[in-house]
Order: sequence, then structure tokens, then C-alpha cells
Amino acid sequence: MTTLVLTAHGSADPRSAANARAVAGRVARMRPGLDVRLAFCELNTPGLGDVLSEVRTAVVTPLLLANAYHARIDIPRQIAVAGACRYVRQAPVLGESDRLVAVLRQRVTQLGVSRADDSLGVLVAAIGSSDAAANARTARVAAKLLSGTRWAAATTAFATRPEPSLAEAVENLRRRGARRVVVAPWFLAPGLLPDRVRRFADSAGIEMAAPLGAHRLVAETVLSRFDEVAVQRVAA
Repeated sequence: MTTLVLTAHGSADPRSAANARAVAGRVARMRPGLDVRLAFCELNTPGLGDVLSEVRTAVVTPLLLANAYHARIDIPRQIAVAGACRYVRQAPVLGESDRLVAVLRQRVTQLGVSRADDSLGVLVAAIGSSDAAANARTARVAAKLLSGTRWAAATTAFATRPEPSLAEAVENLRRRGARRVVVAPWFLAPGLLPDRVRRFADSAGIEMAAPLGAHRLVAETVLSRFDEVAVQRVAA
């Protein structure tokens, strides 16, 4: 049996690890009989190498939104260090999946926002990366978020990058006709960076939606990424 090793970033904030466990539990319930293990790149246990030492064949499925450092460098390095390259493959990150954008749109409407509100501007707040290509892909979320709505505008700002700042992004939305602005966090879980974004939102008098969390569509996206690679393995 091929094991799905759901691999999260890891965080000093226990809410992040709790959410990863909730996603892993949901994935397991949605696919009875599938061996689902949770691992972390850093800061939490079990580590990825420890989990890989316990399985025969596996697909490491990143619980990550962006194809940045951890997906491109850290996870492959940890697989290699574990000596697992011959029996382990790595799935793509969750990325800008339509499922996840649908969850983000739902989180915004849970603030009491109508999809027909043409006065609304949405600031998509994301982590950001030193990889410009990864940031460019994340920036696509804002445009996708507007689909099926009459919202005035959406834009992206990165909590860990200097430009544009969150405040500059809000001003950009207002110049584009938004009379009300809300923050849509492109984060999987609460944590230190989402808290930083929330402090900005509170200081600016702006509402902020909940993160994606352990929503059913997050788990579906995990399984979809796993299946892409598991099917290839069978075909090979």
C-alpha cells in the first residue's frame, strides 16, 4: 500500500499543527483504507525523515500553498537524507486550486458579504516567497476570487515581502472603486503571520476572514495531488 505522507511546514504556534492534524484526520476519513501519516518539515513532530523510516512506499504530499523553498528544496532534501528516494515520490503543492479559491470565497461571504456587493474590495494576504515565480502564481488567486461575484476589485499583498505593503494594497483597492475592504487570508491555518495580518486589519478598521482551515475542499485537494502521483506509480 502506498502511504500518503501529508507534510506540513511546522510552526511554533500550536494552532498551525492542530490544523494540520485536522486536515490529516479529514483526509483519512474521506479515503477509508488509505494509510495517512502526518509529518512536519520543522518545529513540530514527527519529522518527515522519521515518518519515512516507518513506511514502505509513500507519496509525500505537501500541505503547502506555494511551490517555494520547502516544496522545491527542503522536502526533496529530507527525502534524500532519509535514503528514501527509491520508494518515495513527491506530489505537487496544493497551489491555486479552484477548490481552495472556492473556500476562500466562502470565508469572505461568512463575514456577511454578498457576492453581489459591487462596492467590495478584497485584499488577499499571503505569506510570500523569495521566489518571484511562486509569488506570481499566488497573485493569480485575487483574480480567480472575483469569479461569480460582482465585487469591485481584488489584489494580493505578501506579509513577508516589502512591496506592496498591506496598507498600499488597501489604497490600491480604494483607487479601483472599493468603498469597503476586507482581508481574505491565503493561509491554511491561524499562526504568527496571520496574527500579524489581523493586527494590521484591526488597526485599519478592516474585517478579516478566517483562514482556509481543515475544510472538506482542502482535504479533497490533498487527495487530488496524492492521486496524481499514485496513479503514475501504478502505471509505471
